[in-house]
Amino acid sequence: MKKSIFSTLALVSICAVMAILLALTNYFTAPIIKKNQDAAADAALLEVMPNGTGFEKMDTGSYTLPKTITEVYKAANGGYVFKLETAGYAPHFVIMCGVNADGTVSGAKCISSEETKGEEKTYGEKLAGKTIDDVLAVDTVSGTTMTTAAYKNAVKDALNAAIILGGGSVDIRTPEEILADNLTQALPAGEGQFTRLFIVEVIEGIDAVYTADNGAGSVYVMGEEFIGVPTGATSENETVAAAQAVLAASEVEKIDLTAYEGLPKRLKSASKTTTGNYILEVEGAGFGIMNTEEYIHSSGEYILVRVSITPEGKIIDTLTVYQAESENYGAACAKEEFYGQFDGKTEENYREIDAISGATYTTNGYLKAIENAFKAVKILKGGAEE
Repeated sequence: MKKSIFSTLALVSICAVMAILLALTNYFTAPIIKKNQDAAADAALLEVMPNGTGFEKMDTGSYTLPKTITEVYKAANGGYVFKLETAGYAPHFVIMCGVNADGTVSGAKCISSEETKGEEKTYGEKLAGKTIDDVLAVDTVSGTTMTTAAYKNAVKDALNAAIILGGGSVDIRTPEEILADNLTQALPAGEGQFTRLFIVEVIEGIDAVYTADNGAGSVYVMGEEFIGVPTGATSENETVAAAQAVLAASEVEKIDLTAYEGLPKRLKSASKTTTGNYILEVEGAGFGIMNTEEYIHSSGEYILVRVSITPEGKIIDTLTVYQAESENYGAACAKEEFYGQFDGKTEENYREIDAISGATYTTNGYLKAIENAFKAVKILKGGAEE
């Protein structure tokens, strides 16, 4: 019994001594460990702000910053480093960006991405030294439009955030939010719900027309000017009034495709306006049709493209009506940023567009649909297909 008690006391004593030793070790080593951890963190931050010192993570709960910003570090000698998450052709595009006290970019680096071209690895070098006024003017790289545009917009968010943290005021709304606010301000009765009108007539001086989903009227966009016109009213603006007249007089008649020979197989429908313009819907064989990679599921569905073309062969408007391409890659064909590139193009230059990065099948399928639209117009006009 005594031996058992002695053994227990010995074990407790050993444990107590070990605990004391561990506590002492932690007491002396914890500051060293923290210092090393801080040094490692500073090293990462120093990549985008080489002259920064004494970085401290900020609590930004009392500020309204761009949504892309996930972390903020303040340098003791002035300036900030921002961690941002955005999306290019794919989501989870993470960037570190340093902003000097004078409002210039000290450095920018992609630390994580699912982009396919690799341009994001070095693009930050082009943005060093830029200010809020010139960062968006940096050249976007052809073939990686969405990647490099997302990079520039994220860096602009960092520059805006630095202004806000410094006590300034800036507009941090996204382009989509700005558009929605402008439409609502121009026509409050539209209640914030608008759809872009597919244009089938040439209307001079008008960049776009949005119609209110509740039928309250339309908003005409002229550069940065938004002019709302209630249903049944005529605008006092001469350019808008002229556009209203053109659109009101426009009539569309469906074309019987069986009356023509040699039309492209993927032409699904065609109509013609009284002014002679053609409205076509053409299928394009994108990734879902052309892909042969076994490890990726193919949708087996075509991209459906709507395009309006003048009798002279110039595209008025383009729209992706339907697509089932790969999410974060080919699905970008449904964004106006892509299909809007074809507006104003002719058969001679319609291929001069930025392809969708990492989506060759989708891009080629879309181009083929546009090519078939031009061929169809020639045949519908009574001419021979070249």
